[in-house]
Amino acid sequence: MNFQQLRSIREAARCGFNLTEVANVLFTSQPGVSRQIRELEEELGVEIFERNGKRLTGLTEPGKGILGIVERLLLEAENLRRASKEYAGEQSGTLSIATTHTQARYVLPRVVQAFRDAFPQVRIALQQSAPEHIAEWVISGKADIGIATEGLSQFKELVSFPCYTWSHVIVVPQGHPLLGVEQVTLEDLGTWPLITYDVGFTGRGHIDEAFRQAGIEPDIVLTAMDSDVIQQYVSLGMGVGLVASMAVDQGKHTEMVAINASHLFKANIARLAVRRGAYLRGYAFDFIQQFAPDLKRADIVNALNEANAQV
Repeated sequence: MNFQQLRSIREAARCGFNLTEVANVLFTSQPGVSRQIRELEEELGVEIFERNGKRLTGLTEPGKGILGIVERLLLEAENLRRASKEYAGEQSGTLSIATTHTQARYVLPRVVQAFRDAFPQVRIALQQSAPEHIAEWVISGKADIGIATEGLSQFKELVSFPCYTWSHVIVVPQGHPLLGVEQVTLEDLGTWPLITYDVGFTGRGHIDEAFRQAGIEPDIVLTAMDSDVIQQYVSLGMGVGLVASMAVDQGKHTEMVAINASHLFKANIARLAVRRGAYLRGYAFDFIQQFAPDLKRADIVNALNEANAQV
């Protein structure tokens, strides 16, 4: 049994059983991948994959259990490499952060700048996507840390930590009638076309929930992932915007005004997640504490140890 065999098993499952893709991922040939898989099956004495001729079509029941063990073995191998670098005193490497556009654009710049000052030899790779993709990247090991508002706490493969709360705000152009309302209601918003986030992004679920509970059908005429895009279309007079409070940059959009909406929509919690069983380098802990100063390293370590014991 060797690690190349284990990687062939893992990547076959990840690549939808397409051995050509597996070969590309592992920088080898398709026959080589097939041989690695077959040799491991022969050694274990079980069929890991279902087949239609020479083509893999799925996992057998034993294969499903074996895949979980393979994932853990490869995870621990990566942990060994990271631990050895840590103990050798290395302060270089790459820290991969998967996050949303809003976090990357409005929250992380100060964190990344402070981190780079402390660890100039560490390269930071920012990957932006939807929360479900962020979770997938952290689970698969493509990212070390995931940061998002929605969804991260729903994955059993992740350990997530609440970091800070934030609210939505209403953004309108100067002179808009809503500026004359003492306290804007959902009924007031319901009379205007709205521009806000795509479903699944940046607390959109709390917006939909508030309107649903009030029995109001909002006229959402445009959605986007990017807060800047939403505010740009608001500035063109296309509708009233609902954006994250930290995304309002009135220095950039001087023609617009933000209106408090914390009484209308439930507060949102930004969360940071890491994969269960992962070994975090020292500089990863530093990044986490830069992002969420209230998170103590001991609390993070204890939570990871408890989660890792369940892996």
